[in-house]
Amino acid sequence: MKFRLIFTAASALILLSNCSNNHPKSASLKTDSVKPKTELGTQSHSPKIADATTILARKQVPILCYHQIRNWTSSDSKSAKDYITPTETFKQHIKMLADSGYHSIQPDQLYNYLAYGDALPTKPVMITFDDTDLDQYTTGATTLKKYGYKGVYFIMTVSIGKRGRFKYMDKAQIKELSDAGNTIASHTYDHQNVKKYQGNDWQKQIENPTQTLQTITGKKIDHFAYPFGLWNPQAIPELKKRGFKDAYILSTKRDPTDPLFTIRRIIASGYWSAKTLHNSMINSFD
Repeated sequence: MKFRLIFTAASALILLSNCSNNHPKSASLKTDSVKPKTELGTQSHSPKIADATTILARKQVPILCYHQIRNWTSSDSKSAKDYITPTETFKQHIKMLADSGYHSIQPDQLYNYLAYGDALPTKPVMITFDDTDLDQYTTGATTLKKYGYKGVYFIMTVSIGKRGRFKYMDKAQIKELSDAGNTIASHTYDHQNVKKYQGNDWQKQIENPTQTLQTITGKKIDHFAYPFGLWNPQAIPELKKRGFKDAYILSTKRDPTDPLFTIRRIIASGYWSAKTLHNSMINSFD
């Protein structure tokens, strides 16, 4: 009996050792380090998040913001071209990120890094898309998949499924992106300036769209991007009351008391070459 107990204990130790040795220390670029949202945030944390000073001291992660991905037309104004990335330019942007060794991350990973100090993959980058345009699915997601990347899609729900002059993603496509491990996040109902909300606007612009996205994806929606990147201190407690963990602005300064609700992004201009984009990432987030 004593011999059998010793043998059993030794076998357990061997199995435990094998499991530990087979666990990957880091994911490769080709298979991507990002797990689907349902698997993120599983690490146990203290309920107390870092204070604002600590969060602001953490190195910022480059976050890119894309809108339309299509070739320019004669009717596109000079200013509009900042928000319209030609198809080949977009592909060169993403190829540059892959060739430079960047790893795409998701909002839950960024939140855990900022709030709790969790580790991120080397050279992290977040690739985000605003406003639900169909080309973000047909060109954007397809290009990201080629390099093992995942994206973050801030959805404006008024446009879901519309296929007139401008074409937008439908519910099935949004669900497909979510199921593939991309993050679906909130971008209001019809892109109204949050700084002007009053009365029932929070219900119409935030609560109802969030519920719509949760119904489509079957997942909790807890990341938000301000339309135009515009925010005010009064908006932050309103977002917190509605269950959001964080919110994204554009390239303006973060709030010194609530940096999680003023996470910076930069618009990846349609005028930028891959080299210019890389330089802008370094200069903006260094």
